[in-house]
Amino acid sequence: MNKFSKILQLFVVFLKIGAFTFGGGYAMIPIIQKEIVEKKKWITDDDILEIIAIAESTPGPIAINSATFVGYRVAGFFGAFFSTLGVVLPSFVIILLISFVLREFQSIKAVQYAFNGIRAGVLALLIKALVGMYKKAPKNVVSYIVIAASFIITAFFDINVLFVIIGCAVFGLITSLIAKRRAEK
Repeated sequence: MNKFSKILQLFVVFLKIGAFTFGGGYAMIPIIQKEIVEKKKWITDDDILEIIAIAESTPGPIAINSATFVGYRVAGFFGAFFSTLGVVLPSFVIILLISFVLREFQSIKAVQYAFNGIRAGVLALLIKALVGMYKKAPKNVVSYIVIAASFIITAFFDINVLFVIIGCAVFGLITSLIAKRRAEK
């Protein structure tokens, strides 16, 4: 099988996976395993376990990361590109179509009320994530200073969140180095 044929097959397999799997990235894992390991025999079960472990530990959705890693392992850069495109394309098209439909119906009161409810639900999920992260965060003066400063900077000043995250990481590294040096003395 030539490389172009393999890349095309990767695209089609991941297009099907992206189009017909509901429930998010974790629901795609068994289908990826069945298609790529059992049917196509492009990689082994051990390979898929390594790929899933890497996909879980890298930033981004697990389905996209898995498709990228499988594609790269099977057919290099273009395999990764077309596998990722295949798994993303169905969701992109569906969201694009929904956006056109919603634009037509956004003036209807029932749709507006539904989106108000959705916003409230999203806010509740964000607060739940905040509480969960707070429970796992260290409880000390430095942590509270970082939390307060980060909130104030992002809420009241026009500073990119990425800079705040980088600043918090640098601040955390510096304070941990200072604490380590104090402990050594």
